[in-house]
Amino acid sequence: MIITKTPFRMSFFGGGTDMPSFFNDYGGAVISTTFDKFSYVNVRHLPPFMPYMSELVHSKIERVNDIEDIEHPLIREAMRLYDIHEIRLTYEGDLPARTGLGTSSTFAVGMINAFCALKGKYMSKCMLAEEAIKLEREILKEHGGWQDQIAAAYGGFNRIDFKDNHFSVRPIIINPERKKQLNENLMLFYTGIQRFSSDIQKYTFFNPQDKIKQLLDMLNLVDEAESILSDKHVNLNEFGKLLDQAWKLKKGIGAKISSSSIDDIYTKAIRAGAIGGKLLGAGGGGFFLFYVEKNKQEYVKNVLSELMLVPFNFEDEGASIVHYKPIVYIPRKEIIKK
Repeated sequence: MIITKTPFRMSFFGGGTDMPSFFNDYGGAVISTTFDKFSYVNVRHLPPFMPYMSELVHSKIERVNDIEDIEHPLIREAMRLYDIHEIRLTYEGDLPARTGLGTSSTFAVGMINAFCALKGKYMSKCMLAEEAIKLEREILKEHGGWQDQIAAAYGGFNRIDFKDNHFSVRPIIINPERKKQLNENLMLFYTGIQRFSSDIQKYTFFNPQDKIKQLLDMLNLVDEAESILSDKHVNLNEFGKLLDQAWKLKKGIGAKISSSSIDDIYTKAIRAGAIGGKLLGAGGGGFFLFYVEKNKQEYVKNVLSELMLVPFNFEDEGASIVHYKPIVYIPRKEIIKK
Protein backbone atom coordinates (compact mmCIF):
# COMPACT_ATOMS: atom_id res chain seq x y z
CA MET A 1 0.00 0.00 0.00
CA ILE A 2 1.15 3.53 -0.87
CA ILE A 3 -0.25 6.68 0.73
CA THR A 4 0.77 10.11 -0.56
CA LYS A 5 0.13 13.51 0.99
CA THR A 6 0.14 16.62 -1.20
CA PRO A 7 -0.57 20.22 -0.09
CA PHE A 8 -3.02 22.66 -1.62
CA ARG A 9 -1.70 26.04 -2.71
CA MET A 10 -2.73 29.68 -2.62
CA SER A 11 -1.42 32.01 -5.28
CA PHE A 12 -0.82 35.67 -4.43
CA PHE A 13 0.55 37.32 -7.56
CA GLY A 14 1.21 36.55 -11.22
CA GLY A 15 -1.65 34.16 -11.95
CA GLY A 16 -2.27 33.95 -15.69
CA THR A 17 1.37 34.66 -16.56
CA ASP A 18 2.10 30.95 -15.97
CA MET A 19 0.43 29.97 -19.26
CA PRO A 20 2.82 28.96 -22.07
CA SER A 21 0.90 31.07 -24.58
CA PHE A 22 2.04 34.09 -22.55
CA PHE A 23 5.31 33.22 -20.82
CA ASN A 24 7.09 31.83 -23.87
CA ASP A 25 6.88 35.30 -25.40
CA TYR A 26 7.01 37.59 -22.36
CA GLY A 27 8.24 35.51 -19.43
CA GLY A 28 6.06 34.74 -16.44
CA ALA A 29 6.28 34.54 -12.66
CA VAL A 30 4.05 33.82 -9.69
CA ILE A 31 4.37 34.08 -5.93
CA SER A 32 2.49 31.36 -4.09
CA THR A 33 2.57 29.21 -0.99
CA THR A 34 1.30 25.84 0.07
CA PHE A 35 -0.56 25.52 3.36
CA ASP A 36 -1.61 22.84 5.83
CA LYS A 37 -4.60 21.44 3.95
CA PHE A 38 -3.87 18.30 1.96
CA SER A 39 -4.91 15.78 -0.66
CA TYR A 40 -4.38 12.11 0.27
CA VAL A 41 -4.13 9.32 -2.32
CA ASN A 42 -4.12 5.70 -1.18
CA VAL A 43 -3.20 3.04 -3.75
CA ARG A 44 -2.78 -0.74 -3.47
CA HIS A 45 -3.11 -3.68 -5.80
CA LEU A 46 -6.50 -5.31 -5.61
CA PRO A 47 -6.72 -8.93 -4.35
CA PRO A 48 -7.29 -11.31 -7.29
CA PHE A 49 -10.59 -12.74 -5.97
CA MET A 50 -12.53 -9.46 -6.40
CA PRO A 51 -15.29 -9.52 -9.08
CA TYR A 52 -13.84 -6.40 -10.75
CA MET A 53 -10.34 -5.40 -11.88
CA SER A 54 -10.07 -1.96 -10.23
CA GLU A 55 -11.96 0.08 -7.65
CA LEU A 56 -11.61 3.86 -7.67
CA VAL A 57 -13.05 6.00 -4.89
CA HIS A 58 -13.22 9.76 -5.45
CA SER A 59 -16.42 11.83 -5.64
CA LYS A 60 -18.04 8.53 -6.61
CA ILE A 61 -17.12 4.86 -6.56
CA GLU A 62 -16.10 3.27 -9.85
CA ARG A 63 -15.64 -0.48 -10.20
CA VAL A 64 -14.34 -1.41 -13.63
CA ASN A 65 -12.84 -4.28 -15.60
CA ASP A 66 -11.10 -2.14 -18.20
CA ILE A 67 -9.20 1.15 -18.06
CA GLU A 68 -11.36 2.43 -20.93
CA ASP A 69 -14.42 2.21 -18.66
CA ILE A 70 -13.02 4.65 -16.09
CA GLU A 71 -15.04 7.88 -16.05
CA HIS A 72 -12.57 10.04 -14.11
CA PRO A 73 -10.25 11.39 -16.85
CA LEU A 74 -7.23 12.06 -14.61
CA ILE A 75 -7.29 8.58 -13.13
CA ARG A 76 -7.93 6.89 -16.48
CA GLU A 77 -5.10 8.63 -18.31
CA ALA A 78 -2.65 8.33 -15.40
CA MET A 79 -3.26 4.58 -15.18
CA ARG A 80 -2.74 4.32 -18.92
CA LEU A 81 0.41 6.48 -18.85
CA TYR A 82 2.08 4.53 -16.02
CA ASP A 83 0.74 1.10 -17.03
CA ILE A 84 -1.16 0.63 -13.76
CA HIS A 85 -3.65 -2.25 -13.43
CA GLU A 86 -5.80 -4.00 -10.84
CA ILE A 87 -5.74 -1.39 -8.08
CA ARG A 88 -7.88 0.11 -5.39
CA LEU A 89 -7.41 3.90 -5.33
CA THR A 90 -9.01 6.21 -2.79
CA TYR A 91 -8.83 9.99 -2.75
CA GLU A 92 -9.56 12.27 0.18
CA GLY A 93 -9.11 16.03 0.38
CA ASP A 94 -9.20 18.40 3.35
CA LEU A 95 -10.96 21.00 1.19
CA PRO A 96 -13.55 20.73 -1.62
CA ALA A 97 -12.62 20.44 -5.28
CA ARG A 98 -13.07 23.16 -7.92
CA THR A 99 -12.49 25.99 -5.43
CA GLY A 100 -9.34 27.78 -6.67
CA LEU A 101 -6.74 25.94 -4.59
CA GLY A 102 -5.28 23.83 -7.37
CA THR A 103 -7.12 20.72 -6.16
CA SER A 104 -7.07 18.94 -9.53
CA SER A 105 -3.34 19.43 -9.97
CA THR A 106 -2.69 18.51 -6.34
CA PHE A 107 -4.55 15.25 -6.93
CA ALA A 108 -2.58 14.67 -10.13
CA VAL A 109 0.76 15.15 -8.32
CA GLY A 110 -0.27 12.87 -5.45
CA MET A 111 -1.57 10.17 -7.78
CA ILE A 112 1.56 10.21 -9.96
CA ASN A 113 3.68 10.00 -6.80
CA ALA A 114 1.66 6.97 -5.65
CA PHE A 115 1.71 5.21 -9.03
CA CYS A 116 5.45 5.62 -9.46
CA ALA A 117 6.09 4.42 -5.89
CA LEU A 118 3.90 1.39 -6.62
CA LYS A 119 6.25 0.66 -9.55
CA GLY A 120 9.32 1.20 -7.37
CA LYS A 121 10.29 4.44 -9.14
CA TYR A 122 11.58 7.46 -7.22
CA MET A 123 10.19 10.83 -8.34
CA SER A 124 11.91 14.13 -7.52
CA LYS A 125 9.76 17.20 -6.97
CA CYS A 126 10.78 18.50 -10.38
CA MET A 127 9.83 15.22 -12.04
CA LEU A 128 6.46 15.17 -10.26
CA ALA A 129 5.66 18.71 -11.44
CA GLU A 130 6.71 17.99 -15.02
CA GLU A 131 4.72 14.76 -15.19
CA ALA A 132 1.59 16.39 -13.74
CA ILE A 133 1.85 19.23 -16.28
CA LYS A 134 2.23 16.66 -19.05
CA LEU A 135 -0.81 14.69 -17.82
CA GLU A 136 -3.15 17.67 -17.43
CA ARG A 137 -2.00 20.04 -20.15
CA GLU A 138 -0.67 17.74 -22.92
CA ILE A 139 -2.56 14.48 -22.57
CA LEU A 140 -5.91 15.73 -21.25
CA LYS A 141 -5.61 19.10 -23.06
CA GLU A 142 -7.04 20.92 -20.05
CA HIS A 143 -6.74 24.69 -20.31
CA GLY A 144 -4.61 26.37 -17.67
CA GLY A 145 -1.17 27.29 -16.46
CA TRP A 146 1.70 25.45 -14.80
CA GLN A 147 1.86 26.94 -11.31
CA ASP A 148 -0.53 24.53 -9.54
CA GLN A 149 1.41 21.37 -10.35
CA ILE A 150 4.74 22.97 -9.42
CA ALA A 151 3.51 24.45 -6.13
CA ALA A 152 1.92 21.16 -5.05
CA ALA A 153 5.07 19.19 -5.84
CA TYR A 154 7.63 21.55 -4.28
CA GLY A 155 5.69 23.01 -1.35
CA GLY A 156 6.74 26.15 0.50
CA PHE A 157 6.54 29.89 -0.05
CA ASN A 158 8.13 30.42 -3.46
CA ARG A 159 8.61 32.52 -6.52
CA ILE A 160 8.18 30.40 -9.65
CA ASP A 161 9.53 31.78 -12.94
CA PHE A 162 8.55 30.60 -16.43
CA LYS A 163 10.31 31.01 -19.76
CA ASP A 164 10.95 28.99 -22.94
CA ASN A 165 8.85 26.00 -21.81
CA HIS A 166 10.82 25.71 -18.57
CA PHE A 167 10.31 26.74 -14.95
CA SER A 168 12.49 27.50 -11.94
CA VAL A 169 11.53 27.58 -8.27
CA ARG A 170 13.11 29.90 -5.75
CA PRO A 171 12.10 30.32 -2.08
CA ILE A 172 11.01 33.81 -1.08
CA ILE A 173 13.58 35.26 1.33
CA ILE A 174 11.53 36.50 4.26
CA ASN A 175 12.31 36.87 7.96
CA PRO A 176 10.58 34.07 9.95
CA GLU A 177 8.78 36.52 12.23
CA ARG A 178 7.63 38.55 9.25
CA LYS A 179 6.39 35.39 7.56
CA LYS A 180 4.49 34.46 10.72
CA GLN A 181 2.93 37.93 10.82
CA LEU A 182 1.87 37.60 7.19
CA ASN A 183 0.26 34.24 7.92
CA GLU A 184 -1.60 35.74 10.88
CA ASN A 185 -2.84 38.69 8.78
CA LEU A 186 -4.40 36.48 6.10
CA MET A 187 -8.01 35.29 6.36
CA LEU A 188 -9.42 32.55 4.12
CA PHE A 189 -13.17 32.35 3.47
CA TYR A 190 -15.09 29.73 1.51
CA THR A 191 -17.78 31.21 -0.75
CA GLY A 192 -19.51 27.87 -1.30
CA ILE A 193 -19.29 28.32 -5.08
CA GLN A 194 -17.60 25.49 -7.01
CA ARG A 195 -16.54 25.70 -10.66
CA PHE A 196 -14.11 24.18 -13.14
CA SER A 197 -11.07 26.48 -13.41
CA SER A 198 -10.30 25.14 -16.90
CA ASP A 199 -13.70 26.42 -18.06
CA ILE A 200 -13.04 29.88 -16.58
CA GLN A 201 -9.53 30.06 -18.07
CA LYS A 202 -10.66 28.80 -21.46
CA TYR A 203 -13.18 31.64 -21.61
CA THR A 204 -10.82 34.22 -20.11
CA PHE A 205 -7.86 33.39 -22.36
CA PHE A 206 -9.75 32.52 -25.54
CA ASN A 207 -7.62 35.15 -27.26
CA PRO A 208 -4.61 35.78 -24.97
CA GLN A 209 -3.29 38.58 -27.19
CA ASP A 210 -6.20 40.71 -25.94
CA LYS A 211 -4.92 40.37 -22.36
CA ILE A 212 -1.23 41.15 -22.82
CA LYS A 213 -1.32 44.61 -21.19
CA GLN A 214 -3.14 43.34 -18.08
CA LEU A 215 -0.91 40.28 -17.79
CA LEU A 216 2.25 42.37 -18.06
CA ASP A 217 0.92 44.63 -15.30
CA MET A 218 0.22 41.55 -13.17
CA LEU A 219 3.71 40.24 -13.87
CA ASN A 220 5.22 43.51 -12.64
CA LEU A 221 3.45 43.07 -9.30
CA VAL A 222 5.47 39.90 -8.66
CA ASP A 223 8.74 41.83 -8.39
CA GLU A 224 7.08 44.46 -6.22
CA ALA A 225 5.57 41.85 -3.92
CA GLU A 226 8.88 40.02 -3.51
CA SER A 227 10.57 43.29 -2.63
CA ILE A 228 7.93 44.04 0.02
CA LEU A 229 8.24 40.58 1.57
CA SER A 230 12.04 40.59 1.63
CA ASP A 231 12.53 44.11 3.02
CA LYS A 232 11.83 44.10 6.76
CA HIS A 233 11.76 47.91 6.76
CA VAL A 234 8.65 48.01 4.54
CA ASN A 235 5.30 47.86 6.34
CA LEU A 236 3.73 44.48 5.62
CA ASN A 237 0.41 46.22 4.97
CA GLU A 238 1.85 47.13 1.56
CA PHE A 239 1.41 43.45 0.69
CA GLY A 240 -2.30 43.81 1.38
CA LYS A 241 -2.53 46.92 -0.78
CA LEU A 242 -0.81 45.07 -3.59
CA LEU A 243 -3.37 42.25 -3.31
CA ASP A 244 -6.06 44.85 -3.90
CA GLN A 245 -4.27 46.03 -7.06
CA ALA A 246 -3.88 42.46 -8.26
CA TRP A 247 -7.58 41.72 -7.74
CA LYS A 248 -8.64 44.80 -9.70
CA LEU A 249 -6.29 43.83 -12.56
CA LYS A 250 -7.53 40.25 -12.51
CA LYS A 251 -11.18 41.30 -12.69
CA GLY A 252 -10.40 43.26 -15.83
CA ILE A 253 -9.14 40.17 -17.66
CA GLY A 254 -12.44 38.31 -17.98
CA ALA A 255 -16.15 38.80 -17.30
CA LYS A 256 -16.50 35.40 -15.59
CA ILE A 257 -13.80 36.04 -12.99
CA SER A 258 -16.12 37.98 -10.71
CA SER A 259 -19.87 38.52 -10.24
CA SER A 260 -22.18 40.84 -8.34
CA SER A 261 -22.25 38.50 -5.32
CA ILE A 262 -18.45 38.17 -5.33
CA ASP A 263 -18.05 41.95 -5.65
CA ASP A 264 -20.43 42.37 -2.71
CA ILE A 265 -18.29 40.06 -0.53
CA TYR A 266 -15.17 42.03 -1.42
CA THR A 267 -16.80 45.41 -0.71
CA LYS A 268 -18.08 44.24 2.68
CA ALA A 269 -14.63 43.00 3.71
CA ILE A 270 -12.86 46.20 2.64
CA ARG A 271 -15.38 48.38 4.47
CA ALA A 272 -14.91 46.26 7.59
CA GLY A 273 -11.15 46.80 7.58
CA ALA A 274 -9.51 44.43 5.10
CA ILE A 275 -6.66 46.17 3.26
CA GLY A 276 -6.87 43.93 0.19
CA GLY A 277 -7.79 40.50 -1.04
CA LYS A 278 -8.54 38.29 -4.02
CA LEU A 279 -10.37 35.21 -5.16
CA LEU A 280 -7.92 32.35 -5.35
CA GLY A 281 -7.42 30.47 -8.60
CA ALA A 282 -9.10 31.30 -11.88
CA GLY A 283 -12.01 33.14 -10.27
CA GLY A 284 -15.74 32.61 -10.46
CA GLY A 285 -16.02 31.27 -6.90
CA GLY A 286 -14.12 29.12 -4.45
CA PHE A 287 -12.08 30.76 -1.71
CA PHE A 288 -11.55 34.45 -0.93
CA LEU A 289 -8.27 35.46 0.68
CA PHE A 290 -8.09 38.77 2.57
CA TYR A 291 -5.23 40.63 4.18
CA VAL A 292 -6.55 42.01 7.49
CA GLU A 293 -4.66 43.43 10.45
CA LYS A 294 -5.38 41.41 13.60
CA ASN A 295 -7.30 44.18 15.34
CA LYS A 296 -9.76 44.33 12.40
CA GLN A 297 -10.25 40.62 11.87
CA GLU A 298 -13.27 40.27 14.14
CA TYR A 299 -15.08 43.00 12.15
CA VAL A 300 -14.37 41.23 8.86
CA LYS A 301 -15.43 37.89 10.32
CA ASN A 302 -18.74 39.40 11.45
CA VAL A 303 -19.66 41.03 8.12
CA LEU A 304 -18.82 37.80 6.30
CA SER A 305 -20.58 35.57 8.84
CA GLU A 306 -22.46 33.78 6.04
CA LEU A 307 -19.11 32.43 4.76
CA MET A 308 -16.94 29.73 6.34
CA LEU A 309 -13.66 30.96 7.81
CA VAL A 310 -10.85 28.42 7.29
CA PRO A 311 -7.84 28.81 9.63
CA PHE A 312 -4.53 27.74 8.07
CA ASN A 313 -0.77 27.79 8.40
CA PHE A 314 1.88 27.87 5.69
CA GLU A 315 3.69 24.58 5.03
CA ASP A 316 7.05 23.77 3.44
CA GLU A 317 7.17 20.03 2.79
CA GLY A 318 5.36 19.67 -0.53
CA ALA A 319 4.46 16.30 -2.01
CA SER A 320 5.43 13.35 0.17
CA ILE A 321 4.92 9.63 0.65
CA VAL A 322 3.65 9.01 4.18
CA HIS A 323 3.27 5.22 3.90
CA TYR A 324 5.27 2.90 1.65
CA LYS A 325 4.66 -0.83 1.78
CA PRO A 326 4.65 -2.25 -1.75
CA ILE A 327 3.90 -5.87 -2.55
CA VAL A 328 5.05 -8.15 -5.34
CA TYR A 329 2.41 -7.70 -8.03
CA ILE A 330 1.38 -10.72 -10.08
CA PRO A 331 -1.22 -9.94 -12.78
CA ARG A 332 -4.47 -11.81 -12.27
CA LYS A 333 -4.24 -13.55 -15.65
CA GLU A 334 -0.93 -15.13 -14.62
CA ILE A 335 -2.44 -16.41 -11.39
CA ILE A 336 -5.34 -17.94 -13.31
CA LYS A 337 -2.89 -19.73 -15.66
CA LYS A 338 -1.22 -21.37 -12.70
